Order: sequence, then C-alpha cells, then structure tokens
Amino acid sequence: MPLLLIAFPQFDPVAIAFGPIVIRWYALAYIFGIVLGWLYARSLLKNEKLWDGPAPMSLTQLDDFILWVTVGIIVGGRTGYVLFYNLPFFVQHPAEIFELWKGGMSFHGGFMGCVVAVIWFARANNVSILSLGDLTTAVAPIGVGLGRLANFINSELWGRAADPSLPWAMIFPNGGPLPRHPSQLYEAGLEGILLFTILAVMVRLGALKRPGLILGSFIAIYGLARIAGEHFREPDPQLGFLWGGLTMGMLLSVPMIIAGLILMVLAWRKPQPKLNASQA
Repeated sequence: MPLLLIAFPQFDPVAIAFGPIVIRWYALAYIFGIVLGWLYARSLLKNEKLWDGPAPMSLTQLDDFILWVTVGIIVGGRTGYVLFYNLPFFVQHPAEIFELWKGGMSFHGGFMGCVVAVIWFARANNVSILSLGDLTTAVAPIGVGLGRLANFINSELWGRAADPSLPWAMIFPNGGPLPRHPSQLYEAGLEGILLFTILAVMVRLGALKRPGLILGSFIAIYGLARIAGEHFREPDPQLGFLWGGLTMGMLLSVPMIIAGLILMVLAWRKPQPKLNASQA
C-alpha cells in the first residue's frame, strides 16, 4: 500500500438513534440543506436593495414555499433515479420505488421536481416564476454540497481508480481494493462551495435585478461542474459508460448547460434598471 494513501475514515451512516428511530447522515444533509437554504433565502428577501423594486414575495410566502420545494426535491429526485438510472430493476420490483431509506436519488430529477414546484407555486401565488427560480437556485448549492458530503460519509458514489501515488487517493470500504478519487469531495467543492460563491457574488453585484440570470447561471455552471466531476466519478454499475465513454450524469448535464445559457442571454438582454433619486 502506498505510504501516502489516506485511509477512509470509518463513519457510522446513522447519525442519531433513539430506539427504533434512526436518522441517517443523508437525511440530515437534506434537513440542514433545506433549513440553511430557507434562512439564506429569508435574508435575501429582507434586503430590498438586491431586487429591482420590492422583493418578489413575502417571508410568509417563502415559508409556505418550503413545503412545496421539499416535496418537489423528494418526488423528483426519486422519479429521476428510477427513470434514468435503474428502470429495469424497478420495473421488476415496483414496490421498492417507495423505499427511499435504501437510497437512490437523482439530482437532475430533483431539479426538475423543483422546477415544477416553482412554476406551480408561483402561478398559485401570483409570484414571478423567474424571480422565484432565482431565489431557489441562489440557495440550492448549500443543499447540493451537504448532499455530496453525505455521499462521502456513506462511502457511496466514490471515484474512479486513481494513481496510487495520488496523495489523497482512498480505498473505500465497498469500493474494492483499488485506491480511488474521493470524487464526492470534488463535487462538494465544485457543485457546493464554488457554485455558491459564484452565485453569492453575482447576487451582491445586482444579478437578482435581472430575473432569470441567477437561475440560468446555476443551471449552466452546475452542468459544467457536474461534467468535470464525472471525469473522476465511477459510473453507476448498472449503467457503466455510455456513448463515447460518457456517463449518464454527463448526458443529463448537457441540456442543462444549453438551457442555462439561453436563460442567461435572455436575462441579460433585459434593460438594466435605472436608479431613482432615492437610490442614487
């Protein structure tokens, strides 16, 4: 074994246990992601200087929206995993579709679930769809990053085999004897920390005044970050590599990049709001 090889820390996937009640780290990642995202979204809504006029929704409406988007994430994430990653298995075992505690969620499916929740809630509450999309995606990297850390703790979605001389290569408990890239940490850095930082800077520079700009930027940058991360991530065993060595994650990210760029261009074409006397 190489001297520089890092031993994978042995985490208990169960974070909290009270008798028959068990809470896993993955569940906590979802919980904390939603709570921290909600708090950050509230702070953005309270700062009217960030918006082109009054904030697009009230704090009470945001509180109501949290339930909608949570359902969208869970239903969409599970549906995406079933359809994109393991459909033959679930066709034979349909009852297991509802066994969420066994794992199996898709970001791309969860994102589509969020899109449905945003459109549905916005129309029902007379809120701008693009502005609500901006708000939702501005906070989304918090949950994405925490989810990747939970993947690491669970020793799942590990990376491809790495050169044994790589100082941070790891042997995962269920990843065979080969040292591997800790790709979950790569993705937490790219899809979580880096993406959040870029969007936060854009928000401070006035991007929320152009409805759709943060939404489009999130979609495009996430797609690029996901494709970069997929170069180090072992593809799902039931799928393997697809056309030309591409993975399912790469293929699903390509339309995201295209859609994101279109939204960015449309948002940027909107005239920059002029400062009135009270704002100057």
